[in-house]
Amino acid sequence: MKKAVSHLLFCGVLLVSSAIAMPVHAAIVLSNTRVIYESDAAETSVKLTNNGATPVVVQSWLDRGEINKDPSLIKVPFMLTPTMTRVEPGQGQTLRLIYTGEGVRKDRETVYFLNVLEIPPKHKSKEGENYVQVALRTRIKVFFRPEGLEGTSIGAPAELNWSIVKEDGHFSLIGFNPTPYYVSMSEVLLEGAGRSQRVGDGMIAPQASLKFKISVPPVAGTTVKISSVDDYGAIRETSSPLEL
Repeated sequence: MKKAVSHLLFCGVLLVSSAIAMPVHAAIVLSNTRVIYESDAAETSVKLTNNGATPVVVQSWLDRGEINKDPSLIKVPFMLTPTMTRVEPGQGQTLRLIYTGEGVRKDRETVYFLNVLEIPPKHKSKEGENYVQVALRTRIKVFFRPEGLEGTSIGAPAELNWSIVKEDGHFSLIGFNPTPYYVSMSEVLLEGAGRSQRVGDGMIAPQASLKFKISVPPVAGTTVKISSVDDYGAIRETSSPLEL
């Protein structure tokens, strides 16, 4: 029965989110914009606060990037509690994440996603009155960080290697991350010859690359300027030379 309820609530938010488009605001606010789970920590936590005027039921789960997968079918090496709770207006609830010690790489970070789905109370409508009840989901990254990694997460953005490739007559910017840390970028710019070209945003995994299509070929002396997100959710700017 518990799995059936979980699947029903999850499917409900998918149906609603795909069927309507209107301005809605989450009542549940999270204390973190991201979570760093150090491997030697017994547990870590995220505080939820209901800033709305009505009680809400909150369903929480972790995934590996499968944004539309039924939570009951997802396997992650963490215990999350509580997975279902009611939060009164102006009150809070703490989610606890506990690593269970299974199947995680020790030479680099691994990213998971914490989902917090808020289900508002049933609307008291008059007979024949139509309404739409919206369930909102907040999703943040959880970075599992093993002990003894080389370098630092704050220094990782400056270690990225940037180069240009030409394929089928089109130019692309490629960023390679040689570090064991994820690098999350809210903006990537190419700056040179008095011009600035925004090429995108994204996250580069450890020992992996990310490609951006560019509209204007760069010139000699061009630099790559990125706005990256640190462990605390703050934006930091880094400029690096571009290999042509």
